[in-house]
Amino acid sequence: MNYHDENPSADLAYQKTILGSVSRTFALTIPLLPPPIEKVVGNTYLLCRIIDTIEDAAELAPEAKYHLSKLFLDAVLGKIPVTSFVSPCLEALKNYPNQDELDLISHTPTVLRILHTCPTNDQLAIARCVSIMSEGMSHFHSKQSQNGLSDLNEFEKYCYVVAGVVGELLTTIFSNYCPEFAKNIKGQEALAIAFGQALQMTNILKDSEADQARGVSWKPRDMSESELLQVAYQKLVESLNYILLIPKPEFGIRRFCFLAFGLAVMTLNLITKRDSFSQTQEVKLSRKMVLAFYSFTSIAANSNLIMKLFFRLVGARLKRASTA
Repeated sequence: MNYHDENPSADLAYQKTILGSVSRTFALTIPLLPPPIEKVVGNTYLLCRIIDTIEDAAELAPEAKYHLSKLFLDAVLGKIPVTSFVSPCLEALKNYPNQDELDLISHTPTVLRILHTCPTNDQLAIARCVSIMSEGMSHFHSKQSQNGLSDLNEFEKYCYVVAGVVGELLTTIFSNYCPEFAKNIKGQEALAIAFGQALQMTNILKDSEADQARGVSWKPRDMSESELLQVAYQKLVESLNYILLIPKPEFGIRRFCFLAFGLAVMTLNLITKRDSFSQTQEVKLSRKMVLAFYSFTSIAANSNLIMKLFFRLVGARLKRASTA
C-alpha cells in the first residue's frame, strides 16, 4: 500500500492546521517539542483523536463503534486500504456535529502518509499505542453505564487504555530521541503510565457532570470524590517525578510535559473549590489562565525547584481535599 505523496509539506501544513482546530490546548503544547518529535507527537495526537471521535459519537451503537474502530486499526496497520475505513465512517457520522473532527477523518490518508515518514521505531510504538487504545476503548464503551466502573482497578485500567498508554508512547519517542532520558527512565517506566493516567483522571472529574447528563459515568461506583482526588493527587506526584527525569537541556520536552501537568493541577484545584458543579464550563480554566501558565512554563521548566514549588503551592488545596 502506498502512502507516499508528492507534497509532504502540504501534508504537514494540514496536520498543523487541523491540530489547531480539534485541540487548542495541544496546538499550544506540541509546537514546544523539538522539530523531529513535534511531527511524530502531533501525528499521534490526530490518530488518537480519530479514535476519540468514533467513541464520542452518541448516536452510534457500541457494535457500530467497535466495527469502525476495528476498520481504523486495520487501516493504521496497513491491513486494508484507508478508504475502506474513511467511507463507512463518514457515512455513519453524517449527523455528527463537529465538522473539524469530520474533516480530520476525511483526511485520514494524509495522517497515515505522515505516520509512514516517521522513524520505524516510532511507527512501531504508535501502532502499539493505537491498537491498545482502540481495542481498550471499544471494550469499555461496550459496557458503559450511568452506574460507573466497578472499582478502582477497573478505573485505572480504563485510564490506562485511554491515556496511560500514551504516556508509554511519549516515553518511547522521547527515549528514541534522547539517550540520556532513556537511561534515566530505566526501571521507572511506571511513572510514564501515571503521567497519562493523571491527565485522564483530571478529565473524568472535570467532565463527570456532562457525562452523567448523557447517561455515562467513568468514575468507580464505590469511591467518593475525596478518595478519587487522593488517587489523582498521587498520580500527579508520580507525574512530577517523571518530568524531573527529563534532562534539563531537553527544555522543549520538559516544558511540553510540565504544561500538561500544570493545567491538570490547576483544573483539579478549581474542582476542589466547588462543593458541586453542574457544567464542565464551571471548572474549565479560562483562556487567560492557560496563556498565563503557558508563559510561566518558559521559566519554570528550566528549574526543578520552581516546578516543585508550583506543585506544593497550587496542589496544596488538592492535597488537603484528597485526605479529607
